[in-house]
Amino acid sequence: MYSHAFSILFAAFLALMLAVRFWLASRHIRHVLAHRNAVPPEFAEKIPLEAHRKAADYTVARTKYGIVTMLVNSAVLVGFTLLGGLQWLSLQVFGATGGGMAYQVGLIVAFALVSGLVDLPFDYYKQFRLEQRFGFNKMTPGLFLADMVKGVLLGAALGLPLVWVMLVLMERAGALWWLYAWLVWSGFQLLMMVLFPTVIAPLFNKFTPLQDESLKTRIEGLMARVGFASKGLFVMDGSKRSAHGNAYFSGFGANKRIVFFDTLLARLAPPEIEAVLAHELGHFKLKHIVKRIATMFALSLAFLALLGWLKNQVWFYTGLGVSPLIAPGQSNDALALILFMLALPVFTFLFSPLASLGSRKHEFEADAFAARHADKANLISALVKLYEDNASTLTPDPLHSAFYDSHPPASIRIRHLNLGT
Repeated sequence: MYSHAFSILFAAFLALMLAVRFWLASRHIRHVLAHRNAVPPEFAEKIPLEAHRKAADYTVARTKYGIVTMLVNSAVLVGFTLLGGLQWLSLQVFGATGGGMAYQVGLIVAFALVSGLVDLPFDYYKQFRLEQRFGFNKMTPGLFLADMVKGVLLGAALGLPLVWVMLVLMERAGALWWLYAWLVWSGFQLLMMVLFPTVIAPLFNKFTPLQDESLKTRIEGLMARVGFASKGLFVMDGSKRSAHGNAYFSGFGANKRIVFFDTLLARLAPPEIEAVLAHELGHFKLKHIVKRIATMFALSLAFLALLGWLKNQVWFYTGLGVSPLIAPGQSNDALALILFMLALPVFTFLFSPLASLGSRKHEFEADAFAARHADKANLISALVKLYEDNASTLTPDPLHSAFYDSHPPASIRIRHLNLGT
């Protein structure tokens, strides 16, 4: 009875998620197209109509691509769960390994490979068709393949030991395994923050020290004013993959470094770069990063505790199309992990606006911080250029934006800056 009820509940939440996402995407497309032929008055002297139309077309193309991937991913999800795909895969891996930890790790690896193969053609299309069509793709097929191979090898080198530790804890650490697993997971995340700037990121991009002495002096003055210590200022060769520009800081503790995309430096004037960096430093000084990490850790603890209970419920498996292993000495831990990862986004989708709301609040606060420590006019002009260069629409559907967007629309950000709020 519980199994059947859970199947119905899962299907109902999945249908609701699809309906809401399709409705929001349709609203977004209609709204953007309705405003395609007129630049908003506050941007009329800053954004050419041609650039505004390009942003509209790019937004519509990305939204339609999102609808297609949503439908395909949902079909794959149903195939893995209610239609028995994961059950079939589990039996194949069990037959090849004979059970035990080899089966547990093998099942997760097999699931990851199948999922990656499903995503591959969509990733290729997005890079070499969609991004290429609008002039953003700078990546070659060879670089795409190299990135994919590096990603797989890196995922195996880092992910497989973590998966093995998690599975061992689930099997042997008793009723509180989820607490020990959370400690391991949290430590792993902190380790990645330390390793990313100097070990992981250089595997994919080249980082060179900032050579522009006048810009370097300006940025060091900003860091001194706000009390930020960095291990260095670096330029990343983002132009070999994309025409999009950005700036960020990475690392943890004393390992922090500031990184500029070369595309950003080529487009913005030094005072505008200073203003953009002031915004990014605002996230650090206002403890947004710490708050996000704390939220992530708290949610992961809650979800692992939930998994600790669900993994012992037979209806959790059978309700999602899987028959748990009942042979002596066999474990369902890998099945539980995969099913939990598949089902969780379906049941938590409607909470997405809460994450967007928190992120947008932080963006307003970082903008206000930047306006206090740099020239507000330079931040506004930089935002306008970045929205134009990245073909970000100036006229998103308000409801779609509120539901999904981590950054407020340009018009609202600039209005807040001008009002000093």
